[in-house]
Amino acid sequence: MAKDKGGRPKKEIDIATFEGLCKIQATKNEICSVFDCDEKTLTRWCKETYGKGFSDIYPQKAEAGKASLRRMQFKAAEGGNTTMLIWLGKQYLGQKDKQEMEHSGELAVKVEWK
Repeated sequence: MAKDKGGRPKKEIDIATFEGLCKIQATKNEICSVFDCDEKTLTRWCKETYGKGFSDIYPQKAEAGKASLRRMQFKAAEGGNTTMLIWLGKQYLGQKDKQEMEHSGELAVKVEWK
């Protein structure tokens, strides 16, 4: 008969769900919420599963989501609602609007005395 070591049962974290959440850029808190665990448990699971902590494995798994987002942006160029894709591109891909300004160097100041 095996001796009961006590303590809580080991938390089950599904690897496909974890990688899917990373792919859609879910935060660490959101991932913990999905699995109903704390950050230490998630980090420990990452070390047991991947041999790396959460902060090391998350960026690697999130890259697939960035590639998917970029692919959708190219498809959206053919038509459809691109507003959300533009916003996501700015948030996750570092894209930004290019703004050019010219300045003559002169500054006019209007002063009124009452």
